[in-house]
Amino acid sequence: MGEEANCNTVMEATKAKENGHAVAVPDVKGKADDTVVAVAPAAEADPRLQGISDAIRVVPHFPKPGIMFNDITTLLLRPGVFKDALDIFVERYRGMAIAAVAGIEARGFIFGPAIALAIGAKFIPLRKPKKLPGEVISETYVLEYGTDCLEMHVGAVEPDERVLIVDDLVATGGTLCAAINLLERAGADVVECACLIGLPKFKDFYKLNGKPVYVLVESREYEK
Repeated sequence: MGEEANCNTVMEATKAKENGHAVAVPDVKGKADDTVVAVAPAAEADPRLQGISDAIRVVPHFPKPGIMFNDITTLLLRPGVFKDALDIFVERYRGMAIAAVAGIEARGFIFGPAIALAIGAKFIPLRKPKKLPGEVISETYVLEYGTDCLEMHVGAVEPDERVLIVDDLVATGGTLCAAINLLERAGADVVECACLIGLPKFKDFYKLNGKPVYVLVESREYEK
């Protein structure tokens, strides 16, 4: 995940770490109503959320010193907890007339297809360059040290289709911004971005082109 050049977020020099990448703390400027980030509602009242948080392993100093990696593979080894996470997403988005779920490579592919099937939507993979065989539309975005790119097949989304974007973790929101821009350029109506994990120290700083970000649990910086 990196920083999106066209995202409505202005970055300061302060850096933090996001699952293997140094990321900048966003200094959000502009209208307050453009910044919309939500942790799952009534988190304390839903015991499933604590179980989800507990199932995510924290791996210190991976993939390099100073990074506290939130590893979702331990959650995937617990079918009941994995199902709880999917169920919470499905409960939120069922009935919202979502026509497509767009998953960001690669961990968005873990949650996105299951959510799409459960709510009766199609699944659209947003992939890194040269991974899709057909004609593509691309969105390049800026990382701290270079650029990255997301691609989608032309025709994967129809004009005005309501789309949900899914990824595993959000910190500054750069990759999500790129996904929003890509889908909107294709004519989609992006309804929301959904992530399993959000970094707590950044959760009030997102400004993702006015699109809400829904986060199930905050990331941890230590192993319980």
